[in-house]
Amino acid sequence: MPEFEALLAEFTAAVEAGDGARLAALFCEDGVYNDIFYGAFRGRDAIAEMIDQHFWGHARDFVWEMKAPVCDGRTGYAQYVFSYTSTIDEAAGRRVVFEGFSRFDLTDGAIQEYSEVFDAGLALAQLGFPPPRLARHLDKAAGRLHEKYRGTRHIKG
Repeated sequence: MPEFEALLAEFTAAVEAGDGARLAALFCEDGVYNDIFYGAFRGRDAIAEMIDQHFWGHARDFVWEMKAPVCDGRTGYAQYVFSYTSTIDEAAGRRVVFEGFSRFDLTDGAIQEYSEVFDAGLALAQLGFPPPRLARHLDKAAGRLHEKYRGTRHIKG
């Protein structure tokens, strides 16, 4: 587990530093970063671009703390606290903080796929977005979830 804790430390440090190439280097060549706000990014170039253009294009002052990590060598999980200051026009200067859980699917110590779970509505509400905008975002997220499970016993047809 020390290797996983080191991976988490490097992962969060890269995001906090705004170093997309540094974060991308932790992933397999065809690795995927699934972000709740921005969607899926496949491959190191796309992951680096996500950090450089989306994360740091819309915010600053990132703080990301991973807690209670567990890993069996193939799959790792950690609870986290994440915060940033928005730089988007409608919410410039607003501080956002939320808690979540991360999942890391690993191949030979590199991240094959990263995914997370957190309350996106709570995060967006801190930006002061009006209810119709929050509803649009949550409707899209619900649609993605329904599509993911369409044809299973959860979402028939």
